Order: sequence, then structure tokens, then C-alpha cells
Amino acid sequence: MTRPTPPDPYPDGITESAPASVDDQVLRAFAEVGVPFSVDPVERAEHGRDWWPLSLATTQRGVVPHWPGVVLTPHSTAQVRDAVRVAARLGLAITAQGGRSGVLGGAVAPTGGVALDLTGLDRVLDLDRISGTVSTEAGIFGPDLERAVNAEGFTVGHFPQSFDLATVGGWLACRGAGQYSNRYGKIEDIVRGLTVVLASGDVVTLGGRGPRQAVGPDLVQLFVGSEGSFGVITEATLVLRPRPAHERRLALRVSDFDAGMEICRMTLQRDAHPAVLRLYDEVESKRNFDVDGCVLVVLDEGEPLMVDATMTVLRDVARDAETLDVGVVARWLEHRNDVSALAPLWASNIVVDTIEVSGPWSILTAVREAALSALRSVESTLVASVHQSHAYVDGACLYFTFAGKPAGDPLDYYRAAWDAATTAVLDKGAALSHHHGVGRNRSRFVRRALGDGFDVLGALKGLLDPADVLNPGVLGLGGEPW
Repeated sequence: MTRPTPPDPYPDGITESAPASVDDQVLRAFAEVGVPFSVDPVERAEHGRDWWPLSLATTQRGVVPHWPGVVLTPHSTAQVRDAVRVAARLGLAITAQGGRSGVLGGAVAPTGGVALDLTGLDRVLDLDRISGTVSTEAGIFGPDLERAVNAEGFTVGHFPQSFDLATVGGWLACRGAGQYSNRYGKIEDIVRGLTVVLASGDVVTLGGRGPRQAVGPDLVQLFVGSEGSFGVITEATLVLRPRPAHERRLALRVSDFDAGMEICRMTLQRDAHPAVLRLYDEVESKRNFDVDGCVLVVLDEGEPLMVDATMTVLRDVARDAETLDVGVVARWLEHRNDVSALAPLWASNIVVDTIEVSGPWSILTAVREAALSALRSVESTLVASVHQSHAYVDGACLYFTFAGKPAGDPLDYYRAAWDAATTAVLDKGAALSHHHGVGRNRSRFVRRALGDGFDVLGALKGLLDPADVLNPGVLGLGGEPW
């Protein structure tokens, strides 16, 4: 199992000198407990960034946004435990990292802190063929895990856009969603158990005793989505599905986005759950598929009878929609994970990013209109568009894309666009995030998004990590928000 090559290397190397690493006393402390570490400048530079677009911009210039003081590379839960204990004793911030494929700065190790690279925890520990579960270490990359379970006739079914670059721990820490989540669920639906190292260095094993239990609150879910701020996830048990035996594809054109959303809503509320049900507005339909109007991409897989029933329901709901060439779906599949255009755009001073939110069906039209209007009203915006990427019985995820070419500081435009869109979304009563998480980019909005619940979140952080050692700054907890 090998670590994938990041798609955005420093093009001309690093153009600045590395500041001093942590002092020798700290390094001796990690050496004494046998945790591998590196203070190599290239390693430190790589671990001071993730796929937050702000990091892409600095990477193009060879500038390192943050210089962690040391990079730790443990290979077991025991070594993670020892690393966390040392960091806590010395008062060092420690940031758990997987593939660092997040887009909100949540895996950025702060300057002078500890980057805890978990990709050495990459073993599949057990596969229960009767129950259909797999236990794995958290640093394994998606393709490696999928190959292992495919060989036994199963799939995890979790295919985020970052699939090649992301780890199981990252999926869980950010409460991620795969592109087939309508069929398989988000990661919080797939996980059954966790092993977590707390800020104290204590190791806790949670869940794993069955598909559901009624023994107090679900402690597994306390750590799913906590972005490394409550504990470091080192192992997970995930539910599996049989590898799909059948697949069907369909592409439709609808007259407008609201009509397409009605098709999505009625399909889900008639209990049909195609694995992929993605609706693109006019701008994105033209850009992605060269089609006028709004494109609805549909794909389902599984048992033939179930797939055929699902597509029959959808066809009935969408009987007035125009059928397009099925090659549209193939085009989506071919390009769905391609983000190669992002770095060159930022290098050309064109600011590009995406914002995904969710809400109940009853408000999604208002949310879409308000967010697009807000983005387009920000000076220097070139384009703002939207698609619906994940759908449920009671609501859906709206995924906005915006681009702007500011005359001044790109950072000012970037912040203004995020502020405008997020304020519009929260004003309409929608959720702050659907699957990208919070990271540092969204941390300033969390108090408003959670209301009174933010104090509960803060109390949990204070209980589990009173010294604020674990990833300070994410979720609006500890550290300075971006």
C-alpha cells in the first residue's frame, strides 16, 4: 500500500527558508517513546497545508502557509497514544492528518505545532464475511481499502471526490459523503465502531457490538465529524455491501432547476434511492456537458430487481423530462474527480471555490436563490452556479461553485464571497455544511449555525481536551478562527 502522489506539488520548489523546528528536548521526548519523526523542511512544508484553496494559491508561489515544528509518523494505535501523551505533556498543539484532501483548512498543522501523519496506520484488521463488516486502521487510503474488500466480494460504497487522496480517518473526522451516498449512506451511516486516542492519551473503543444499540447516547457519533478536536481516530469498523451485480444509467434534461428538484424529491419520497441523483443548473450543465437546460444524472447499482424498480419509479416521476444520450453519465463518471483546473486558475488570480450546504426540501429554492444572489452581488464575481449532489427523503445538499477575478487582494474577495453566501444560507435556515466539514474556513460561522448547541459543543471540548491540545481552531473551538 503506497501513499498517492499529491496532485499539486510545489512547482518550482519551496522559495523560503524553513524556520527552526521544535527544540531537541521535544525530539528526544518523541524518540524516547519510539515514535518516528521528521524535521526535514520538505516534510514539514507538505504537512503545513491541505487542499484548502488558500493553500493552493501559496503552493503555486512556493510559499509555505504554515511550518509545523515536527512531523510524526506513527504506525500503530500505541504509537499514536504515546505521541499524544508527549505533546500534551509539553503543551504542543497536535493535528491529526490523513491524506490532507480537505478543502477547508481542517488538516493544516499550525506553525510550531505537531503534524501527526496517520497514513502509516494502513492495515485491514479483520473482515467479517457473515456480518458484512470490515475493521481497518484509520490511515488507509480509499482505493486500498476498496481493493481489499472487493477481493472478498464486498464494497464499502464510499466514493468521495477525494477518493484517491483521502483516508478512512479523514472520511470520519469530516463526516464525509461519497458520490454514491444515496444508495450507501454518508460515512456516519456506514461506521459501526471506533478506536480513539483521547487528549489524555487514554485509548477508548466505542461501538462495534451491533448495527444499533440503546445504551445511552451513541458515543461513536460524538467523534464522527469532530475533525480531530475531541480525539484521534485510529481504527474503525465499517459496514459492507455485496459488490453490485447490476447497473443502470440515465440522463435527463428538465426545463428548469425547480422542476428537476421536484423530480428528485418525489423520487426519494416514493422510496426510490438511486445511488447517484445529481441535478445541474443551466450554467453547470453547459460547462460540464455542453447541454442547454438542466441536466439530471442518474445511476443505480445493486440487485437487478431493486435497480430496475428504482429506475421504474424515477421514470414515472420524470415522465415529462427529455431523455439524453446515456453518454452524459459516462462523461460525468470520467470527470467527476478531476480538480486539475483549480491550481492553474488560482495561479492566474482567478479565485475559485465550492460551498456545499443542506436543508429540507421546503426551503431549498429560497436557499438556492439567496446564495446565488449573494455570490453574484460580491464585486468581482465572474460566475456562480449550483448543483444538487445528494438527496434524501426530507431534503438535499446544494453544492455552489463561484469564481471571481478581483483587482485587489484575492483573500479579501474570497472572504467576502464566503461571508455573503454563508450568511444567506443561514438566514434561510439551512445547515452550514453537508459533507466538507468546518475546518478553519467555516469556524467563524459555527456559533451561529449551532445556536445554543454551540455551548454544549464547547463543554464537550473542555471535558475531553481541557488544555486545547487537539487541532485547536477547527469547529470554532480553541485557537483563532481564520
